[in-house]
Amino acid sequence: MKRQVYFISDGTAITAETLGKSLLTQFEQIDFEFITLPYVNSTEQITNIIELITHNQRKQGTLPILIVTIVDTKLRQQLKQCDAFIVDIFSAFLTPLEMELNAPSVSATGAQRNIDHHQYADRIDAVHFAIDNDDGAITREYDQADIILVGVSRCGKTPTSLYLALQFGIKAANYPLTEEDFGSFQLPAVLKPYKNKLYGLTINPLRLQSIRQARQANSRYASMPQCQREVREVEAVFRKERVPFMDTSNASIEEISTRIMDAAGLRR
Repeated sequence: MKRQVYFISDGTAITAETLGKSLLTQFEQIDFEFITLPYVNSTEQITNIIELITHNQRKQGTLPILIVTIVDTKLRQQLKQCDAFIVDIFSAFLTPLEMELNAPSVSATGAQRNIDHHQYADRIDAVHFAIDNDDGAITREYDQADIILVGVSRCGKTPTSLYLALQFGIKAANYPLTEEDFGSFQLPAVLKPYKNKLYGLTINPLRLQSIRQARQANSRYASMPQCQREVREVEAVFRKERVPFMDTSNASIEEISTRIMDAAGLRR
């Protein structure tokens, strides 16, 4: 079964996408087609959206699902003319909150997007830090790091470092453990002073081989014996040195980042 899902918002639609997709992941048997429509703030746009949805519904033959985060009540009411199953997030949550807080909501488009300039600057600084300290390129700044991710090549260190920086303003460095580090079954000397900042990432060898094969097909680097050996030995280092670690094989970047923050006691 296939269903079209529209994320409709007067802003970026990130909230609608995040909440909507979180809910819809519970229905693995359904094939969802996602369509995102951001910055919807006029009656003309709503009219065009209703026409689009109606046209697609006739072709699809199933009732579309609308996940909506539009502040303007009139626009939300206009959208409800559409023949669709509508999840009106603001209506569902704002009214009960207004009653509990005994105060009206601001009902202002874009109010949720006011920028905290200090937090924004912190995130930009953290992104620059993650880029500069990627893949062990620079180690002299590790004293400034909030966390240092370690693991074999292609286990998810770089995207996780960037996500932590961009989303939470966390200064995350990452360091690849290679064959040179496995012989002694101990941490490289450069990491030892920062052992309390280390967090390990490991991965299923089959998954690792698949990722490496896409990068360097039929190479020793991507061979199964090499992947198995590296994973086995890096996990041995983690256990010997008591470095906390997690398996990234079936985890999203968001899940990896959240688990790292929780384990390391990092504040969002």
